[in-house]
Amino acid sequence: MPTALISHPDFLLHDTGPFHPERPDRMTSVLTHLGVSGDVPDGAQQAGLLCLSPAPADEARIKAVHDGAYVDAVADWCGMGYRNLPTGDTTVSSSSETVARLAAGAAMRAVDAVLTGEADRVFCVARPPGHHAESDRGMGFCIYNNAAVAARYARSRFGLERVAVLDWDVHHGNGTQEIFEEDPSVYYFSVHQSPLYPFTGSESEKGTGEGAGYTMNVPVSAGSGDEVFVDVLRGKILPAMKAYRPDLLILSAGFDAHMDDPLSGTLVTDAGFQAMTGLVLDFAEDTCGGRLVSVLEGGYDLEALGRCVADHVSMMNA
Repeated sequence: MPTALISHPDFLLHDTGPFHPERPDRMTSVLTHLGVSGDVPDGAQQAGLLCLSPAPADEARIKAVHDGAYVDAVADWCGMGYRNLPTGDTTVSSSSETVARLAAGAAMRAVDAVLTGEADRVFCVARPPGHHAESDRGMGFCIYNNAAVAARYARSRFGLERVAVLDWDVHHGNGTQEIFEEDPSVYYFSVHQSPLYPFTGSESEKGTGEGAGYTMNVPVSAGSGDEVFVDVLRGKILPAMKAYRPDLLILSAGFDAHMDDPLSGTLVTDAGFQAMTGLVLDFAEDTCGGRLVSVLEGGYDLEALGRCVADHVSMMNA
């Protein structure tokens, strides 16, 4: 069956201003490189992909991951015209809370598609990104944590015993780590540049309480390129993930480790991301029945982002 693509034109309504790195042009570039319209009927096929439409995540699903008071406050802040979340460096507009729930809903829709057999693999072209959003605060361009919502939904709705979240965004996913740091049913893996925003994700951070040993951080230095990232995946992360035997793999797919990205100092090329994608696809096929949900996180050079996502999705759909 074809790989599914989840997107929605309403993701463009999250207005961050014309010069913000996380701007609507990111989504436009990705869809253009994929050869897909932003408004495709649910279930239609375009560019060889099954195109699916998300619905906003309901309040209960968001609050299963985020503190209720924070969720209620986000709606109030957007309704009152705030331009930045008081909890951190995230620009918002009047539509941002609704769009953020739609982004979380896209990740949930992806889980539904993979676990009901509608598709083997799904890529979500959604914004705002999510992996910096902690349980009680948004930050780093993120409002709600899309990957975390998806992981918890997969556990509660489908009864999965083990979910792995692999994060190769160049910035550490402090939010995903914080949400699951005491939970052994979700193993969080990250390769990221250090030091770099948000200045978390040291190797010593391995989870706490019952979740001790179920967080793996592999920080790499500025200047690291294809060989370093591929070696980290092949030599450290994927062996540990294989031993964990997840029922589902969720990929926080940031493409800002690219050498052209303005917000990082790493030197991954298009070919490097292709190699990383190949390793992840092989792992998913060998270990969790091919079940892969890939969710867009960062990536701020429009051309590099569009190319790398197109390669990523093409390999998923091969």
